[in-house]
Amino acid sequence: MRLNLSTKIIISLSVALSIALGITFYIIYTMQKRLIMAQIEHEARAIFRQIVITRQWIADHGGIFIEQKGTMKPNPYLEQSEIIDIQGKKYIRSSPAMVTKEISKYAKGMELYWFHITSLKLVNPENQPDEFEKRMLVEFANGSKKEAINLERINNTTYLRYVSPLFIEKPCLTCHGKQGYSIGEVRGAISVMIPIEKTLLEIEKNKKTMILLAVLTVVSVMSILFVILQKTVLIPMKRLKNSINDYSEGRYIPEKRLTTGDEFEDICNALYTMAQRISKHNIELSEKVKESTKELEEINQKLIQYNKILDESNKKKSDFIADVSHELRTPLTTIKGSMDFITAKLQNINTSCQSANELLEFCELIKKNCERLIRMVNTMLDIEKIESGVIETNIRPLELTNIINETITSLTPQAQEKGIYFKVDTSISKPVFADEDMIRQVLTNIISNAIKFSPEGSSILIKTDADETHLYTYVIDEGSGIDLEDKERIFDKFYKGKGRKDSSGLGLAICKSIIRLHDGIIGVKDRDDGLKGSCFYFALKILQDETLHTHS
Repeated sequence: MRLNLSTKIIISLSVALSIALGITFYIIYTMQKRLIMAQIEHEARAIFRQIVITRQWIADHGGIFIEQKGTMKPNPYLEQSEIIDIQGKKYIRSSPAMVTKEISKYAKGMELYWFHITSLKLVNPENQPDEFEKRMLVEFANGSKKEAINLERINNTTYLRYVSPLFIEKPCLTCHGKQGYSIGEVRGAISVMIPIEKTLLEIEKNKKTMILLAVLTVVSVMSILFVILQKTVLIPMKRLKNSINDYSEGRYIPEKRLTTGDEFEDICNALYTMAQRISKHNIELSEKVKESTKELEEINQKLIQYNKILDESNKKKSDFIADVSHELRTPLTTIKGSMDFITAKLQNINTSCQSANELLEFCELIKKNCERLIRMVNTMLDIEKIESGVIETNIRPLELTNIINETITSLTPQAQEKGIYFKVDTSISKPVFADEDMIRQVLTNIISNAIKFSPEGSSILIKTDADETHLYTYVIDEGSGIDLEDKERIFDKFYKGKGRKDSSGLGLAICKSIIRLHDGIIGVKDRDDGLKGSCFYFALKILQDETLHTHS
């Protein structure tokens, strides 16, 4: 979806402002909540201290007597728990704990707060601690904590509980000395419970108010910003766009230039200056284009004539090579046939003359060189046909494994003469698309070279491997290896490297031409296992399923 500039700006600034206000209000909300909770905690501590002061005052004065009313009964745990005045009124002696309980009931009835006195060594069963109080009493006694604060949910109301220990002081021993307490020891604790449900609701209300204010702020700022953008940016930009479109259509009117007194006016003036310069350059460029077009036409005519001459030259070259090959092949074949005839005749002559034997050796040498010349001419002719693209091929789907095995079988007698044996690993096989006779020729040339340059009694490994696109065939020998200089030129025509003086230098060249005709890869490298020898390889493209379907 394509958005215009104003929408992008408004959305971007809205997101940025929303994030900024959200973070700011969240920090304010968190600090406000923390401050309120801290205030409630201070209030709980103040209540606790007030209770402790009240208890201490009562303990310092040996208790407090209050008029007995209703069902009030004397404290069974205190001596002289009741007295009667001269008017006959009864007064009950209350301990700090009893006074504390009564104050708690009053406060709870007024929905202000309530508190609970508890201890691990109970005198009054009503002071039984709950699980939280029991755990805190143990930690107070160990000295690991001095106070504890916890939020609790009781009867659908949230309370802040503040628990702090009570320590034994000298007046406390009057009532609790029999329990084995000593001064400074933890006697128990007081749990102060302050209801904070209304406070939390008020905090939540403030939170919603801040969110509403944030939304209103974003909407207000974006509305004002949109109006400002429209007047100061978008409308001038639209006019500038229209001026550019007018110029592109050849009807630019200078009188419509902007007069906003800001950067847009500068851009419009620069556009006008640019338009004048471009118009001037267009005229000059048109003249230069005409001149260049005329020159290009003349050059093109010369190139056409040159290509005709080049085509005729290539044709003459191909015809010359074909004629020379044909002319060389005919007399060479005749010479070879004559040598065969003379050799046969000399072999049938029943003589022990030494000159006859020398003549036979000489005829054999002529025959051997004639055969070499014939092979060389045939190879040159094949390479020329391949490179000129006029050779006939029979490319079809085939399995390379069968061709490898047949080629090895045909070359086995040649290898046995030197005691060389073959190792074959063609377990990895993929169908390829190739000319069978040409690939057989490549295999024959490479394996024959391996036999020729391998020491007696050695082995030659022929194996296959494949990746996602190509099937690789490797011929690995144990010969003396190939120098780096020879590796770079060994596939060139007529190149004879080290130890190849009696070679024509065309065998590997035609291998290279054949593999290139198949859009394949051919090369030579050192053995991967670090041993002495060479590794010749070529790769043909694997026949994919869709290719097989196309050519089936």
